[in-house]
Amino acid sequence: MAGFRLLVGLGNPGAEYEDTRHNAGAQWIEALARMSQCSLRSEKKFFGQFGKVFIGGQECYLLIPTTYMNLSGKAVQAVCQFYKISPQEVLVVHDELDIAPGTIKLKKGGGHGGHNGLKDIISKLGNNRDFGRVRIGIGHPGHASQVASYVLKKAPSDEYQKIEQTIDESLRYHQDIVADNWNSVMNHLHSFKA
Repeated sequence: MAGFRLLVGLGNPGAEYEDTRHNAGAQWIEALARMSQCSLRSEKKFFGQFGKVFIGGQECYLLIPTTYMNLSGKAVQAVCQFYKISPQEVLVVHDELDIAPGTIKLKKGGGHGGHNGLKDIISKLGNNRDFGRVRIGIGHPGHASQVASYVLKKAPSDEYQKIEQTIDESLRYHQDIVADNWNSVMNHLHSFKA
């Protein structure tokens, strides 16, 4: 079957992390759930907020791990095992330091680029890197030593708006993204700038 069955938005749980740069992936899934009129519920066996939704006639699972970021793979692994989902059918939405706020990129496979959520998912999927990624640009603080505090802070309002616009724009194409019709949307999304 073509397309992604499990859509995962990365972030940290708790009010203090809401709307921080590191939670951009979770925001994307929350927005998709609202659009699809799907209520995400806390699901202990999946270590996260979980929901089922039909996108383009296909049943998909939405997941926001409620483990901390560096344990995201535990939640992804639990859902994959339960529903027999292969790594190739997983789409992970996450914040990306290497691209500017207001930009978004789609990618399949690759390394973790130092992202602790991706690192844990890769290891829990048996070192399989073949899942899809929606990378939401948050920009880089300029020095590696500043990354940890930078991702856990809220972006200034102009940057935050750009991140939100990027999420909104990409969600206009959510059916193509989920169905893996990336060729039709990649050119537009990769050249989009909020």
